[in-house]
Amino acid sequence: MAKAPTEMMREFVRSQNFTSTDEVMTAMKDMFKDILQEVMECELADELGYEKSERTLNDECGNKSKNYRNGYSKKTVKTQMGKLEIKVPRDRNGEYEPKIISKYNRNADGMEEKILSLYACGMSQRDISEQIKNLYDVEISPDLVNKISEKIMPDVTAWQNRPLEAVYPFVFMDAIHYKVKENHQYITKAAYVVLGINLDGQKDILGIWIGENESSKFWLNVLNELKTRGIKDVFLFCVDGLTCFRQAIEAAFPNAQIQRCIIHQIRSSTRFVSYKHIKELMADLKKVYQAISEEEAMNNLILFKDKWGKTYPSCVKSWEENWDILSTFFAYPPEVRKIIYTTNIIEGLNRQFRQITKNKPSFTNDDSLRKMLYLASQKIVERWTQRCRNWDVVLSQLLIIFDDRISA
Repeated sequence: MAKAPTEMMREFVRSQNFTSTDEVMTAMKDMFKDILQEVMECELADELGYEKSERTLNDECGNKSKNYRNGYSKKTVKTQMGKLEIKVPRDRNGEYEPKIISKYNRNADGMEEKILSLYACGMSQRDISEQIKNLYDVEISPDLVNKISEKIMPDVTAWQNRPLEAVYPFVFMDAIHYKVKENHQYITKAAYVVLGINLDGQKDILGIWIGENESSKFWLNVLNELKTRGIKDVFLFCVDGLTCFRQAIEAAFPNAQIQRCIIHQIRSSTRFVSYKHIKELMADLKKVYQAISEEEAMNNLILFKDKWGKTYPSCVKSWEENWDILSTFFAYPPEVRKIIYTTNIIEGLNRQFRQITKNKPSFTNDDSLRKMLYLASQKIVERWTQRCRNWDVVLSQLLIIFDDRISA
């Protein structure tokens, strides 16, 4: 719509003698109402084929229209400037419906955006329908909510395929599980989340993949997709106990190192430790993973094995077999260790996902889950405005350790 000439706007402002912002807002509200009214008058004129003042002339000439104006009906709509009472023109045949504000819509202020916002907060389709009814006094069905949410699928696809940066010092991989309907029954599926920290110290969700079972082939496809989207190098992959990831990482990013989450390792290795031993065993185990150096950690692991190896062989074996990916962090300074020591960064993200989706115990299909996680991701990432703590120190360390790979 063309803007009003500057001269006309200035003349209007001078004529009003505004003394407060409230007066300005009131005037804008009145102007918006007049414009809205005029748009509807023009719409009806286009539909009838003649202007409002032309009806009598047409009738007198014998060219009677099959349809003509029939007064007005009052309607209240909600806008960013508040409620507006408008007069909707009617036609005798009841065929005219305003395009700018449809017959059953009382909201002139982006109701679809409101619905998507509620959807992003984890509300069910039925709850959203009730909320819209309370807010806008408009009846919408859960099916309509679903159709509106379907409109964002191109955005979901575009986001999942967007270009990424060439280098990510740290990439975290984890999974969160949901019930998804498939072949008329609900099954457990995993949403595999990949989070990266770039060279500026900023976190970003690199993508979310839905699948039933993980495998080396699955993870290789994910990693190759990340490479296709622009990633050329990752210094460290930080993972929990996900299986089959190691082969995939070594195939896709052979120069990357892997750090398994220490907290996950502690939990999994001590599952079957007796309650009467757990406190003492944990005190001995702490000497391993809190050691200053890998050499000290290895010596303490030997002592740990001597003491607990016969009583809890599976616990000791778990640490020994995974030592090469459990001990990676010992090669780095404290500032880097704090980042890669655990997968707390991505687990914090998954906690937010769970908080948002707690009102939706299940999803009708994969796309339904994708939409929810995409919208939730947008809300979460908006709040990630700060760099990782002590990033200047971390980056200075990385520039020394990975000098050839950062400058490449």
